[in-house]
Amino acid sequence: MNIWLSALRRCLLWWESLAVLALCLALWWLASHGDWISRVFLPTPEATWASLVQGFSAEPGVDAADLRQASGQTFVRMFVGWGLASLMGVALGALIGMSPMARDWIAPTLEFLRPLPASAVLPLAISLFGLSAGMVLFVVSFGAMWPVLLATVQGLAQVEPRLKEVAAGLQLSRLAFAWKIGLPSTLPDILAGMRLSMTVSLIVAVVGEMIASQPGLGQAILLAARSFRASELFAGIVLLGALGFLSNALLASLEHRLLRWQRP
Repeated sequence: MNIWLSALRRCLLWWESLAVLALCLALWWLASHGDWISRVFLPTPEATWASLVQGFSAEPGVDAADLRQASGQTFVRMFVGWGLASLMGVALGALIGMSPMARDWIAPTLEFLRPLPASAVLPLAISLFGLSAGMVLFVVSFGAMWPVLLATVQGLAQVEPRLKEVAAGLQLSRLAFAWKIGLPSTLPDILAGMRLSMTVSLIVAVVGEMIASQPGLGQAILLAARSFRASELFAGIVLLGALGFLSNALLASLEHRLLRWQRP
């Protein structure tokens, strides 16, 4: 009975979400067709859909692969930057969380760097790497690292004290304790930080593509805006939303599988 009720609640939640989406599309349709806002700035949903289809079409003579290729380039840039940020965040977070000496030495510097927005690091990255793909990757990794790092430090600080007593009784080294007990216990916090980090990596990747003129959805959106091609601009925005939604859904599914041991 509980299983059926849970399934019914999920179905109702999906229908409610679809209803909200339909309402937003209806308002968009009314605003564009009713000329509430000039179509130079707000295209119709039909025009946006046509730009999406054209951008993904493979017909000769059309800029066929533009949106498909741009989406792939942005996804690769976001995913690689997110992966590097996750590795650095977990490694540095474990070092700070497990070593009081490292915490005393590194924490003040990190507290100085943490409030810096990724956009503020762009001039430094440009001076180091130039207007290159490596520059965008560096900024994405820097901006996306902090949620994972802070989640790792916070999770290790909240490890059950009895687990520490067990590790002391087994005479585990700090490295062994971190690998066998600390990080597995901190996994829910780390995964939550990684989900937030993925969103940050997408945002910073798009901003980096716009500033560094690197191929991707960011550059495509910027060029469409400068040319007043509103339908292509909105098509790029829709693709960014879809990319963020799908990547978050995949990571949420992975998190659901990895944390099965938490559920009764």
